[in-house]
Formats: sequence, structure tokens, C-alpha cells
Amino acid sequence: MFAAPTNLQHSLARLRTIAVPVADYRVLPFEIQGIDSRLSGGGLRTGALHEAAAHSCSLVDDAATTLFLAGIAARESARTGGPVLWASCRNDLYAPGLEQAGLLSANVIYAQPLDDAALLAVIEDAVRDGTPSAVIAEARQVSMVATRRLQLVAADADIPVLLLRRRRGREQDPLGEPSAAWTRWRIASAPSERLSVAGVGRPRWSVELARQRSGTSFSMIVEGCDETGCLAVPAALGHRTAETAGPARYAAA
Repeated sequence: MFAAPTNLQHSLARLRTIAVPVADYRVLPFEIQGIDSRLSGGGLRTGALHEAAAHSCSLVDDAATTLFLAGIAARESARTGGPVLWASCRNDLYAPGLEQAGLLSANVIYAQPLDDAALLAVIEDAVRDGTPSAVIAEARQVSMVATRRLQLVAADADIPVLLLRRRRGREQDPLGEPSAAWTRWRIASAPSERLSVAGVGRPRWSVELARQRSGTSFSMIVEGCDETGCLAVPAALGHRTAETAGPARYAAA
């Protein structure tokens, strides 16, 4: 029997890094029992590709999705002490909004590639370099092969790669495309808590885990990220009729 080529052995070893149970890897918990207890390993695997998409094409859902990923990256950055790389072909981020989700401008490195192909190359190079503690990328079109590559480099470097899947059309579901991502999330804005005075309470989001490896899907309502990037479980709503009375108000992100 001939020995396997060195490059083949290396490829097989890399593939095993995404097949070993998640419990053998570092995880980033949400510190919410309703979420962590349903995630493999008790939290979000750090060395993996995770995807999120807005539930609809509305700006409020898009903002909620952006801040959801910003909160994850902010907590990982606080734990490891490294910067966050944010790669996007657009230039529409609102720094004060990101800071409300715990992601300070001083801790973010921004990259603006010309297209999605260049963006994916920037992500791979940055993860292989190991400088960022987390990577957030916004893209409209990512192939299955590209997601496999991102999953492999994320596993090798133990760095979370957070991919914001943007819509290519109003009726197109970004999560309808195949992907090798470890988890896939769908985020929507939900009515915020009523206050005793006129105003808007802490934002609430509908967080749906549409898919995860070695686990089931679920959804729940949470309060949006605070200044440390943490989510929270809403307090008891009391009488539902009083909660839903009057015009619906959505949290500003």
C-alpha cells in the first residue's frame, strides 16, 4: 500500500477539524439559558463560520441583524483583546449605533473591497494572519465552496467568522442558498417594551436559529445588545392585551 501524499494528509486533517464534536472547541456563550442550552457545546463555536440574515428587506430588520453580529464580535473582542475586522463593499455603517452594541470604533478595522470575490480573499488572509479576534463580513453572493473555505480557515485559527448575508432581491431568502456554516440565524425587529412615559424602550429582536450542526432550530424574543454586546431575556409582559394595545412601536437601531 502506498503512503498518502503529504498534501492529501493535510487536507484530511483539516476536514477533521470541522467533524470533531463542538465540545472539543472553545465556545462563546450568550449567557442566556434559552439559547445556550440549545446550542451544541453550550454556546457559539468560536472557530467556525456563522451566518445571519434579516428576516425581511426592511431597514429595521437589517439594522437588528447588523447589531446582533456586532454584539457577538464585541464580546469575543473583549475576551481575547484583539480588534474586529469588518469587511463590506458598502460604506453605510453608523459607528455610534455599533458602540451601543458594545463595539467601539477604536476596536474595529474596516475593509472595503471592490466586490464579493475580493471580500472573501480579504477575510481568508486576515483569518490566516490571526490578527483579528473576530471577523464580520457583508456579502450578497457566497458559493458553497467559498463557505467551506471560510469554515476551514476559521476552524484552523479558532476565530469566529460572522457572515451577514444580504438579499439580492426582495423575495430572495439569503439562507435559502446552501452553506457550510456552523450556524445560520434569521433576525427580525420586534415591538419594544412599553414605557410609563412617551418614548422607545430597549429594542427587542426575534432571533431564529434556522440551522445548526448537531442541533435543532429554535426561535425566541430577546432584548437587543447592550453596551457590552450582551442580549437579555425580556421581563414578564403581564397582560398581553395591554402589551399589544395601540399602534405598534419598533425599536430604533
